[in-house]
Amino acid sequence: MTTEETNPRWGASYRLVAAEKWKSKSAALGGDLTRALVEYARPAPGMRVLDLASGTGEPAISLAPLVAPLGHVTALDLSPELLEIAQERARQRGLTNFSTHPADANHLPFADASFDLVTSRFGVMFLREDALREAYRVLKPGGRACFSAWGPREQPYWSSTIGIVHQHVGGPLTLPGQSPFEYARPGSLSAALERAGFDAQEQTRNIAWTWPGTAEEVWEQVQAVAAPFIPMFERVPRASWGSIHAEVLASVGRYVDGHRVKFGAVVVFAAGAKGGGPVSGL
Repeated sequence: MTTEETNPRWGASYRLVAAEKWKSKSAALGGDLTRALVEYARPAPGMRVLDLASGTGEPAISLAPLVAPLGHVTALDLSPELLEIAQERARQRGLTNFSTHPADANHLPFADASFDLVTSRFGVMFLREDALREAYRVLKPGGRACFSAWGPREQPYWSSTIGIVHQHVGGPLTLPGQSPFEYARPGSLSAALERAGFDAQEQTRNIAWTWPGTAEEVWEQVQAVAAPFIPMFERVPRASWGSIHAEVLASVGRYVDGHRVKFGAVVVFAAGAKGGGPVSGL
């Protein structure tokens, strides 16, 4: 993701450790979102697809079988290490129409009109609007860009974890340009797409967001992967961590259902069409 440029703590090695430890449970956590985004994008056989800020490979890996045999999916991310995980996941699934490309989404290394579909699952919030203009450039006329982004911070997953830390320390939640809630305001993501040249629409959906494990695991995973919040974590006095841990576990515990933690998530979906083509999934 492009936030590496402004915050080295959101770098490949930090993300890689978290990705390796939690890859199976994180995949389960985001599985319903991936399926919803794939359905929203409406991939078709023969399409060439570019997935931005793909990380360990979703939704790119889920899209690849749907555009086969003649279509192809390229997963792009700044981190070669995360893309190695994506490539291995693709090999395990026997995908032969999947490739990875380490690059900056704000300066795509592809020719104009190279792709039929551009996607990103929870990556667009961290990309500059240059990336949206680049997505428009590399799309064919009638091609589409389909993105998902977090809705408001005031929802269970965030309120019971990051929200509690913020109550203790106050101040900025993240550094400028690093907020997962960049497009939480209704209409803001579609407006950004329109500034990039797209004909755009958006909608908000409620998606299952279920962790297949304990409340303790949820809190550990959030701390491991929520690198945009590191500056806020660093403001917490050492003596306050004990009470914060206790409050977070009690709050997350309200959503425990057997061996799962069932949060639910409010997610923004936006789709943009190039050149007046049909906007899919709306």
